[in-house]
Amino acid sequence: MSVVTPVRVLLVDDHPVVRRGLRAMVDELPDVEAVGEAADGAEALRLLDALGAGARPDVVLMDLQMGAGMHGVEATRHITALPSPPAVLILTTYSTDADILAAVEAGATGYLLKDAPPEDVAAAVHATARGETVLAPPVAARLLGRVRAGGRPTLSPRETEILGLLAEGLANRQISRRLFISEATVKTHLVHIYGKLGVDSRTAAVTAGLAAGLIRPV
Repeated sequence: MSVVTPVRVLLVDDHPVVRRGLRAMVDELPDVEAVGEAADGAEALRLLDALGAGARPDVVLMDLQMGAGMHGVEATRHITALPSPPAVLILTTYSTDADILAAVEAGATGYLLKDAPPEDVAAAVHATARGETVLAPPVAARLLGRVRAGGRPTLSPRETEILGLLAEGLANRQISRRLFISEATVKTHLVHIYGKLGVDSRTAAVTAGLAAGLIRPV
């Protein structure tokens, strides 16, 4: 009988009541484990440093606005810059274009709103841990509206293929092996993809591609 390894989650929110609610939800899930809590981004970074690379969570469930402490976008930027970083799943009440784009550009893998049902949050945690991009329907709609307003970008078949592999969570080396091309060629394609989509990160490219209908959710 195989043993399922639980997804390790770090909870980051400045409201103790919200953190308790999230902790209670996580504790009820047999395949998700809370490994810590933080009241702002700076505390989250300290916890990640204390845990070390081998014991880090798989997913950081991150609020955006956190009082006077380090906010979620800045924390996400620092976290995603770490070696072998955990995925960051935004869970917030804010759904403005500026908030969404800032979080995605910082490297967030998913973006949910706090009114999401617990089962949706649980599913998003697992999907994020697998490297998949998760967007709440209102967030996806906003991004799609922005893309439509600016015109749908056009990618070559190869660029679309690579974007789809990014959505699966594949690294450059894995993509090169899958497509039998060099890593340098993969990087060149990524530069072109980023330029056409107007983004500067892998997660932002996948998010823009999903919003534009260039690729389908994994």
